Amino acid sequence: MYVRHLGLRDFRSWAHVDIELEPARTVFVAPNGYGKTNLLEALWYSSTLGSHRVGTDVPLVRAGAARAVVSTIVVNDGRELAIDLEITAGKANKARLNRSPVRSAREVLGVLRAVLFAPEDLALIRGEPGERRRYLDELATLRRPTVAAVRADYDRVLRQRTALLKTAAAQRGRTGRGLLDTLDIWDGQLAAKGARLLAARLELVTQLRPEVEKAYQLLAASFRGIDIAYRASIDIDDVETDVACLEAALLDTLARRRDVELDRGVCLAGPHRDDLEMRLGDQPLKGFASHGESWSAALALRLAAYELLRSDGTDPVLLLDDVFAELDWARRRALADVAGAAEQVLVTAAVGEDIPPGWYARRVAIALCDDDSGRVSTVQS
Repeated sequence: MYVRHLGLRDFRSWAHVDIELEPARTVFVAPNGYGKTNLLEALWYSSTLGSHRVGTDVPLVRAGAARAVVSTIVVNDGRELAIDLEITAGKANKARLNRSPVRSAREVLGVLRAVLFAPEDLALIRGEPGERRRYLDELATLRRPTVAAVRADYDRVLRQRTALLKTAAAQRGRTGRGLLDTLDIWDGQLAAKGARLLAARLELVTQLRPEVEKAYQLLAASFRGIDIAYRASIDIDDVETDVACLEAALLDTLARRRDVELDRGVCLAGPHRDDLEMRLGDQPLKGFASHGESWSAALALRLAAYELLRSDGTDPVLLLDDVFAELDWARRRALADVAGAAEQVLVTAAVGEDIPPGWYARRVAIALCDDDSGRVSTVQS
């Protein structure tokens, strides 16, 4: 799989750009602030419908513009598929597949499979649980696009149930039977939707575990083994993936915690409270790992995702956003070796010296126009 064309209209700093891409390796070289990261962010958005840098779509639309458009042409086994995404802040995004409108933007998920490496990846180790949950959900969705609908359904139910709990908390003990009966209904909905999302995550973690271990040893050559485990907010075995069992366990936990939830006005159980735990030897990575160990673990998560996507039968596009500059020589070389086998690798670098020696790649230089929009020129290395 590779991206043949990327077109942007009013996306981030780019007013207008069209780039023809090729298989193998391409490096976008430019000083910081020239918009090279925005190119990879647009491709990641085409793959996941999300940004790796911000949590909302508002910053993606260029200042002064009403909307942004990201267009990609993806080639997979000789077949071309065109994705057009229209991003409008505060409104539902629109999408076209092969120039035909689709009912939901989620219908384009899975067309472009990509794995992104970026400086922000350290948040997978040092950040809050939400970063790790997002990693799992994005990967699960890339492998099975139907997971996106499962997650959307769960989020919708969670918002409704949380609003009901806040209403109950505000009444401070004057909660009527009708409100409690309504809460029973939302408990059932939350358990049903949450069990499906939980099953998808648990299955994914089971498959990721050996790949993360292999990748970490490749990057760190450490005597201490790395391990990952899913930490649920309900009492379950971390290898349990039966949806009916998970639904029953979630319902039981909601019933036992109801009084506390009513007092606090928050939902205390469900996939939105879970975490991916990572340990190095007998210590948790978060709070104990060195900078180098943290980077190795973050890269291991991304490399494991790459291997799982490859095992599904299609080489994903590798996006390396200024990541070589963050690594020491050994980790840079290990990542370059893995990337060397990919069908397409797109890299950003502030200077050419950030690219490992002997790593041939097509060079694309970025220069700024007078109006601060970008233009692209190609320079062969």
